[in-house]
Amino acid sequence: MMGFDAATVSDLVSRVKDLLEDQFGEVMVQGEVTNLSPSAAGHWYFTLSDDDACLSCALFKGDALRNPLIRSLKNGDKLVVAGPISVYQKRGSFQLLAKRIFPAGEGQLKLQYERLKAKLAQEGLFDIEKKKPIPPFPKRIAVITAEHGAALQDFLNVLRRRSLWMDVLIVPALVQGDGAPRSLLSALAKAEAVKGIDTIVFTRGGGSLEDLWAFNDENLVRAIHRCEIPVISAVGHQVDFTLCDSVADLRSETPTAAAETLSQPQTELRARLTFCQTHLKSDLFKLYQHIQLVSQKFHPKGLSGLMWQRIQAAEKRLGNIRLKDRATQFIGFAEKTQRLDENILRLTHGSKLKSAGLVERLKRLEQVLQALNPSKVLGRGYTFLQIEGGEVITSLRQYEKLGPKSVVGVQFHDGRGKALKD
Repeated sequence: MMGFDAATVSDLVSRVKDLLEDQFGEVMVQGEVTNLSPSAAGHWYFTLSDDDACLSCALFKGDALRNPLIRSLKNGDKLVVAGPISVYQKRGSFQLLAKRIFPAGEGQLKLQYERLKAKLAQEGLFDIEKKKPIPPFPKRIAVITAEHGAALQDFLNVLRRRSLWMDVLIVPALVQGDGAPRSLLSALAKAEAVKGIDTIVFTRGGGSLEDLWAFNDENLVRAIHRCEIPVISAVGHQVDFTLCDSVADLRSETPTAAAETLSQPQTELRARLTFCQTHLKSDLFKLYQHIQLVSQKFHPKGLSGLMWQRIQAAEKRLGNIRLKDRATQFIGFAEKTQRLDENILRLTHGSKLKSAGLVERLKRLEQVLQALNPSKVLGRGYTFLQIEGGEVITSLRQYEKLGPKSVVGVQFHDGRGKALKD
C-alpha cells in the first residue's frame, strides 16, 4: 500500500458527520420505543425501531422540558420523533437528536403539519414584516365560524359588553370535517366581497389536531395570506396552534381574547371619557360654586350695604377724633411755645453768666496789666536809660560800651530827661 495517503479516523468520521448533517438537517421518524434510559443530567436516551432496523435517539434536557410526553413514555410505545441527524464522533455512530416527540396516532398529521409549515415558511408566508396592522377602531368586522357554535356566542358576548360601536357580520362556515376547508374558503371570499369590512376573524373552540385540521389547509392559508383585509385567527385554545394562526396578521389564544383585542381601544376610550366626564362635572361644580360666591359678594345690593357700613364706620372714627377741639393737641403749638419760652430763659440766663464771666476775666487781665505797667515801677523811684533810637540799656557792659560824652535818655515815671556820660 505504498504511495497511498490514509485518512485518520477523526477526518473520516468528521466528513461523514458533515455529509449526514447537511443531508438530513430535519427528519421525522416513526417507530417503537426501546431501551428508554434517563440520565442524571436530565437527558433521555432511547432507541426507535421497527421490524427491520433501529435508530439511536437522544433528547437533551432543554428539549425534554419542552416535551413533557417523555415523562410518561415507556418501552413499547409507538412514537413519532422530529429532529436532525448527527454523528457522535467518539463512537463513530450516528443518532437522531430529538427536538419534538408525539404519539404515533397523531404522527402522520403532525408530519404533514410540520412539512407544510416548513414549506410555507420558506416561501415567506409567515414573515412578520408582511403582516398588516389591526385597525384600532374597526367599525365593521366579519366573523367566520360555525353559526351556532359556543365560540361565536363567547365572542359576541364580550363585544356587547365592551364595545361602544361595532357592526358584526357573521359569515357561517363549517369548522370541522372534510368539507370545512372549502366552506372556510368560500366564507373568506364572501367576507372580502362585502364593502366596509375592516377586520376578518376566524374563530372556533378547541379540539384535537384532527378537529382543527381544516385550519391547516394549504389553500386556506394561502388565501389568508393574499387577503388585503387584516385577519385575526382565534382558533382553539391557548395550547392549540394551526397554520392559520401563523399566517394571520394577529393570533388570539381564544375567541374571547380576540373580542377583547378588538374592543380594547374602545374600552380604553370609554374609560378615558368616563374619567374626563367625572373631572368635568367636578370642575363645573367648583366653577358654579365660585360664580355663586362672586355674584353674592359683588351684588349691587350687597355692595351698597358694604359701602354704607364703611361710611358709618368712617363717620364714627371722625367723630371720635374731634379735630376742632383737639387742634392744639394735634398741631403741637402749645408744646412748641413752651419749648420756645424755655429756650429764651436758658438763652438769657446763659448770656448773663457768659457776660459776667467775661467781665470778671477782663478785670483780672486789667489788674495783671496794671501790675506789669512800667510806669508803676518807675513811680516807686526806679528809672531806666535809653540810647538814641529808643533801645533800653539793660547791663553795665552795654553802658560802658558807650563813648565818652554820650547822651543817654533817662526815663522817669512822670517824664523823660537827658544825661551826659563822663
